[in-house]
Amino acid sequence: MRRNAVAVVGAAETTDLGKIENLSQIGLHADAALNAMADCGLRPSDIDGIATAGQTPVELAHYLGITPTWVDGTAVGGCSFMIHVRHAAAAIEAGLAKTILITHGESGRSRIGNPPRRVDPQSLNGQFEQPFGPMGPPSMFTIPVLRYMKRYGVTEEQIAQVSVVQREWAAMHPRATFRSPITTADVLNSRMIAWPFRLLMCCLVTDGGGALILTSAERARDFKTKPVYILGTGESAETPMVSQMEDFTSSRAFRVAGPTAFQQAGISVNDVDHLMIYDAFAHLPIYGLEDLGFVPRGEGAAFIADRNTAPGGKLPMNTNGGGLSYMHSGMYGMYALQESVRQMRGTSPAQIADAKVSVCHGVGGMFAASGTIIFSNETPSYDW
Repeated sequence: MRRNAVAVVGAAETTDLGKIENLSQIGLHADAALNAMADCGLRPSDIDGIATAGQTPVELAHYLGITPTWVDGTAVGGCSFMIHVRHAAAAIEAGLAKTILITHGESGRSRIGNPPRRVDPQSLNGQFEQPFGPMGPPSMFTIPVLRYMKRYGVTEEQIAQVSVVQREWAAMHPRATFRSPITTADVLNSRMIAWPFRLLMCCLVTDGGGALILTSAERARDFKTKPVYILGTGESAETPMVSQMEDFTSSRAFRVAGPTAFQQAGISVNDVDHLMIYDAFAHLPIYGLEDLGFVPRGEGAAFIADRNTAPGGKLPMNTNGGGLSYMHSGMYGMYALQESVRQMRGTSPAQIADAKVSVCHGVGGMFAASGTIIFSNETPSYDW
């Protein structure tokens, strides 16, 4: 994919976030989609490509009255939407579609119209992890973080700082679920979930969604919204079983998706003004910082604890408050993408002055998959 050849022209979240008892899952998809269309002045008849996860793109296309020439139902967990952006950009460049809608909607809290949560007993997880009694992600994500803490001497206090710093960013967002300041003591005194995870180190469980609309950079000039250009993209996968990671202190999928995006973008970490790293649990930003090359191995926790990613720090990260404080309906990637787009448009409530490059990095499952998107707001010259 060429740098700056494709742009985001529409971006919006659902009308409400948090607890939404009047909409089903597909209704949340539709609400987000219609809001994104209104954002850039389009109608369903203008859309010829559709991608989603959680809901099938076929159901959603029918529900919205869209007849697409391109569909993508890639579903690899919370980073599915980063990967949809990558696939959509490639499809637009290949001429498979001109205007692509990517949606997310999830009734994670109210559970209205959501499929049941279950582990298929015939799956790899069902055969080789579930018989040993894990109780969902909070108990399974402890496997890598415990090894990481032991190897690098990282403390509970340092991990707690991730939650503290991100709450500071959330306080700037009127739509954030939690905005009240918290301290390290608050985090460490919150209810134990699965050591070392306390309640305030774990993601929210909410209702909501979001949508993006992509088109070619040439066409983007004709829209009323400020285009946000795609500089680089990457994706990868490692294993559906967290117990089978190659190295519990590093994600192989991260180490492929991130550098692929940076290479395509033609930039280095020193060129990044703003960073979003998926944070279903407080340890994930630490892994992301290291695996993407922002800090050396074993130094991510101290980097955050030293307030480098906090308001006023040299690398603003998770400026919406993340899945820990802003929103987390089950698959968080769309909300991270929305904040990157807001930052590049200059419309975030926690706006970073003069930000020109935003990196948005996601995880699917428990280090199972990864997607990275690098955005820019600088108008390309079109002389590829």
